[in-house]
Amino acid sequence: MKKRKNIKRRGRPLSNEALLDVQALIKDMPLQRDLLIEYLHLIQDKYQCLAVEHLHALATILKISQTEVYEVASFYHHFDIVKEGDQKPASLTVRVCDSVSCELAGAEELVATLESAIGKEVRVQRVPCVGRCESAPIAVVGTNPVSQATTEKVIDEVKAGNTSDSAPENAIRYDNYVKDGGYELYKRVVEKEHHHEDILAAKDDSKLRGLGGAGFPVGRKWRIVRDQPAPRLMAVNIDEGEPGTFKDRYYLERDPHRFFEGMLIASEVVGTAAIYIYLRDEYAGLRELLEQELAVIKEKLPDVPPIYLRRGAGAYICGEESAMIESIEGKRGMPRLRPPYLAEVGLFGRPTLEHNMESLYWVREIVEKGADWFISHGRNGRQGLRSFSVSGRVKNPGVYLAPAGITLRELVDEYCGGMLDGQELYGYFPGGASGGILPASKADIPLDFDTLNEHGAFIGSAALIVFSDQDSAREVATNAMNFFRHESCGQCTPCRVGTEKAMKLMQQDEWNTDLMGELSTVMMDASICGLGQAAPNPMDCVIKYFPNETKKGFDKKSPKSGGVTS
Repeated sequence: MKKRKNIKRRGRPLSNEALLDVQALIKDMPLQRDLLIEYLHLIQDKYQCLAVEHLHALATILKISQTEVYEVASFYHHFDIVKEGDQKPASLTVRVCDSVSCELAGAEELVATLESAIGKEVRVQRVPCVGRCESAPIAVVGTNPVSQATTEKVIDEVKAGNTSDSAPENAIRYDNYVKDGGYELYKRVVEKEHHHEDILAAKDDSKLRGLGGAGFPVGRKWRIVRDQPAPRLMAVNIDEGEPGTFKDRYYLERDPHRFFEGMLIASEVVGTAAIYIYLRDEYAGLRELLEQELAVIKEKLPDVPPIYLRRGAGAYICGEESAMIESIEGKRGMPRLRPPYLAEVGLFGRPTLEHNMESLYWVREIVEKGADWFISHGRNGRQGLRSFSVSGRVKNPGVYLAPAGITLRELVDEYCGGMLDGQELYGYFPGGASGGILPASKADIPLDFDTLNEHGAFIGSAALIVFSDQDSAREVATNAMNFFRHESCGQCTPCRVGTEKAMKLMQQDEWNTDLMGELSTVMMDASICGLGQAAPNPMDCVIKYFPNETKKGFDKKSPKSGGVTS
């Protein structure tokens, strides 16, 4: 009988040191597959990267394949995987936002000067929107955001060691919120003194629609999920990755318990067994605040359902509801094919009530003041209130609560202090990067759901980015397309290849508008989710409203000559 030769085992040998490292980091957490992204964050925070030996150790602890861990870690932008022999990234990273609002404010120059001035011991990295467009340009030193960043301000923060964001100091905490009548409505709902049907009727009568972008009627959504078999779950989307959007952060940094109470009322009325809050990773200080106040809620309101705060990892696609669900489950944020819809088969396969933060923020207000109070606001035939995130070439960028149906021109003049001195309105994004671009001649259209559709645009989450006669519609549209190219999850060909192809076509001196039109149609008709379906909007709007900017020889220094202004 032949003697068997020693067979060399394939694969990476397990490092006992790495195993001990990971075990020490996660020892206070339950061992669950859906917490994979949370475990990866702990490793990344500790070592500023994900070494392959740590990924191997984590896979061993969870009893899953290394491939499964690696594919999740490599999907998200905020994880730095370091292979054996590779150099680890610098211990400190300065991230500079290069999305539309920051580009208008000088992000390109900031990146260039920082890279030459800051030194090799600090990594300078371009990143997409970080949700602070009102303070553009933004640089983030570690997790510390630097508003209206200059090279000098950033270097000063680095030298001072100010590398961590902290909880907002002026937020209304639990005790002060309760003094103002907070949680009284929730307690009445729990005790059935305020009937569930009354709450639902208030939502219906107010005509409140989802404020994350899709605009689905809130009352109808609650009824649909409530009628599904138990156990039902709830997922709250605070990923807020749309360039130009920062309203959720604005409200939560000031009055987080108004959101919490609306969330708990929704959970009680619909009958959800647990609540999952998905917060974008860029909001480190806000995450600290929410963790602190959730701990107080669990102590003061002992009968609340389990509430889990989950941390995103830098993927715009996770703003899409089904991709967010996949991420909460510890997977890559890939949008699901539908049907079935989340109301039927959502988080962990259970019926799920999915909401944007702001849709819940107004629950208490509408119930206490009445639906008539809410719909009494409005202009130009529209009803209700809208929170507008305004950035770009206006004197006072910020979040403004204004009547639904207000026009861009009215909003800029009445709330934002007008355009910057010496600049005239040239165009605007009415709904973030994906909402299309409209020229100044369309600045008197009511801003609300459904009113912009016929013009090839939509309001989405009401993120308004305003640009002037000193800017180019072509260039801001190209910036938006580059964002979509970077953020495509790659699952479907129309989006993955389409955004790449569109970017190349938009960089040509003269646009092939016929080919672009064909590409746009394919992307809109065949992409799985809203990212690919909406990505062509800025490109299409330039062709429609700024035709001279598509032609060879266009003078970028005088863009107004190429636009449709009447």
